[in-house]
Formats: sequence, structure tokens, C-alpha cells
Amino acid sequence: MATKNDFTPEEWKTLLDGAIMSGLAVTAAEPSGIIGMLKESFAASQSLIEGRLGPNELVRSIVEDFETSQGRTDARTAMKERLGENVDAAKLKAKSIETLQEVAAILEAKAPQDAPAVKEWLYHISQKVAAAASEGGNILGIGGVQVSDAEKATLAEISGALKLAA
Repeated sequence: MATKNDFTPEEWKTLLDGAIMSGLAVTAAEPSGIIGMLKESFAASQSLIEGRLGPNELVRSIVEDFETSQGRTDARTAMKERLGENVDAAKLKAKSIETLQEVAAILEAKAPQDAPAVKEWLYHISQKVAAAASEGGNILGIGGVQVSDAEKATLAEISGALKLAA
């Protein structure tokens, strides 16, 4: 089993970014207003908590790093460096997919035994975010769909970026 020590500081920051970007990609695919964004953020947070309780040690290490001040600072810094200023939804989604491709490559190179579990966890975050808020309905979510076509397409892109089996 791989641990944080098996990765360079930059690789570790990329893994932390992956946990954030897996949910942000879906949010950016179909922005759903402030209530929807809150629901989606909550779903991403719940998925992190689930990872902390899961069986994979590397996933737990990633989540534990988010629980530290330094881990959160590293994740924010890496995300700012990756995204730059004035980020629109299209750029956020594209950078998120690119980050997940980098995460997959790092995992396959440095932690092949852990790669499937970590990649499935990242995809699970995306799925939870996609299902968190109805899209296209009125302010109460009535008349919308649980997962929009744009979100479905983004989930497919995420799966491809992570090199998950179809």
C-alpha cells in the first residue's frame, strides 16, 4: 500500500487537487445556482468523509491531509496555481479533467495497487455531486432532472480521464 511518502510534494498536491476537481468538474458542467452549488459542495464533502471511513489506506491519507491546516493550504495553493485568475465554468471543467488525467498517471506509476480504489473513489465523488441537485427545474427543483445531459457527459469524461473500465 502506498503512503504520502511515496509521492513527491508536487504529486501529492495533484492527488489532493484530484479530490477537489472531481466534484468541481461536474459543478462546472451544469452550474445550478447557489442552492444547487451548496448541495453539490455538501455532497463532495460527504464523499470525503466516506473516503476517510473506507478500506483504502491511500484514500484515507488523502482525506486526512484535508483535515490538517497545511493540507488545506497546499490544496488551495495548488488549485490557484493550476487555475490562475478569472476562471469561467468551461476552463474549470477542462482543468479539472486535465488534473484527473494527471492523477491517474501518478497513481498508475507510483501506486498501481491502490490506483483502482483511489480512482473509483474520485469517480464516486463526481457521481455524488452530479446527483446532489436537480438541474433545469424551477427554484424548488420541480420539473428538473437529477443528472443533466451535461453532467452525464462530464461523468463520462471523468471516467475516461481516470481510465476506468467501462
